[in-house]
This record gives sequence, structure tokens and C-alpha cells, in this order.
Amino acid sequence: MGVRLMVIDDHRLLAEALASALKLRGHRVLAAAAPTSGAAELVVSRAPEICLFGTAAPAEPGTFDPIVRIRRERPQTAVVVLGPVPSPRGIAAAFAAGAAGYVRHDERIEGVERAIAKARAGEAAIAPQLLQGAFAELLNPAAQPDDEGRRLLQMLTPREVEVLVRVAEGEDTRLIAAGMRIAPSTARTHVQRVLMKLGVGSRLEAAALAARTGLLDRAAPGMPQGPDSVG
Repeated sequence: MGVRLMVIDDHRLLAEALASALKLRGHRVLAAAAPTSGAAELVVSRAPEICLFGTAAPAEPGTFDPIVRIRRERPQTAVVVLGPVPSPRGIAAAFAAGAAGYVRHDERIEGVERAIAKARAGEAAIAPQLLQGAFAELLNPAAQPDDEGRRLLQMLTPREVEVLVRVAEGEDTRLIAAGMRIAPSTARTHVQRVLMKLGVGSRLEAAALAARTGLLDRAAPGMPQGPDSVG
């Protein structure tokens, strides 16, 4: 049985070629489009089962922002990234944004179909060796300093940095409010501002992004301590 899917790539010819190949194999392609910056709008409006998201720069900041929005507004759609031979950091970024899989651009059409089937079934659609590298990057972000962490840190106020650290440590709104000696409503406001500035849709995504970029390691030494910190 064919899958309802969309193919989006910054290179329209690649998107259309892949879409044509998938149509010939019995899949229902709702759209083949470019650029990837418009992926979220198309997915939300067309509601495919799978979105194939092609990118040439998986490690660039902001590349997977559309996936974050798709996962927030259309969580039923699984997104599989099509990219170059990646660094572990690029794969980690894709999964931190909410992707269900990562397939190399030079994969055969049969490999793309296998990834589609796995993503549709709720499985991780990625070669084991690539997944191992991504996990290593997520679990040990300090091993490779990332300028993205510094950029994100500069976007946050000292109080918001403290909130992010507490979110990453698993504190809920009540604990954040008690630890910072602020009202729960104020804590919720700080959390929402942090999510908005980081461009993520949940606390879990914020924590994953902070870990992946090394932001937490940068933030910890200068984090405000105790009730005398100014917010």
C-alpha cells in the first residue's frame, strides 16, 4: 500500500525527480517543492504521513527549524531528512529537532522506501552506525565546541539562562519557581520566552538543543546563584 508523502528540497529538480520515482512505485506524492523553509506550511496544510526533507547543510544553525514547527503543529507526520554524508552533529541536530530518520542523498530508491516504512511504523529510520555517532554527539557535546552554543547563550538574559539550566535538569514550573524564589506564573513566562528564543516547541527539545550545542557547559560557570540574582 502506497504512502501519502511530500518531498521538499532546496533543489527543486531533486525534489521532483525523487517524487516521480516514488509515484512510479505506487506512493501518493502530495507535493514536490522547494525551498525547505516553506516545509512547515505545506505539511500543516496537506497533512502527509511522511515528509522527506532534503538539505545540503544539516549542521548549519536553523536548518531544521521547519521540522521543529512540523512536530509541534502536525505531530502525526514523520519527517525523514535526506542529506549528504553527515557529521554526527548534523544527525544529532536533525533528531533534536524531531526528525524520525536520516537518509543519505546517494541512497538507492529502495533504501529511501525502507526509511519511509520505518518512519511510518514509528521506528528510527537511520543506519545503525550513523545513529551511534549521533548519540555520541548528544551525550558528549563538550568534546566538540560549537559556536552555536555561544550564539544561543547571547540571546538569553541571565535569568533565562538559569531557567534553561533548571529545565535541562528536569525541574518543573513549581520547582523552578521555588528555586528562583519567583511566582509560578513568572516562571512559566520565563520558560515560554526561552522556548521562543531558542525556536523550539517543548522543554525536552530545549534541553536537547542546549546539550547538543554545549550551551549548558558555557552557561554553568556564569549562572546566577541564589535569590540575589536579578531577573
